Amino acid sequence: MWVFVFFDLPTETKKERKVYTQFRKKVIGYGFSMFQFSVYTRHCPSRENADVHINRIKSIIPENGHVGILCITDLQFGKMQIYYGGKKKNPESGFQQLELF
Repeated sequence: MWVFVFFDLPTETKKERKVYTQFRKKVIGYGFSMFQFSVYTRHCPSRENADVHINRIKSIIPENGHVGILCITDLQFGKMQIYYGGKKKNPESGFQQLELF
């Protein structure tokens, strides 16, 4: 399962830029990686794990601005078409979960 966090936060004043920076650093600190500007992704091994990360993001949403959270399956993520400079690139593959007995 992949969790996407999309955000559009105001950055006109010094205080707004500080809030934006703090939010972005916390998102990265929670293990999300930048997919595009203001779009971050994280792979989660289960829906329960995704819910933990979603709740973390929900707890730090700033008062102003817009934040969206989207969950998709590995299969859906794998069907994404990504282009860099007009050339197609395969999406990042899902991570394998290590099982210990």
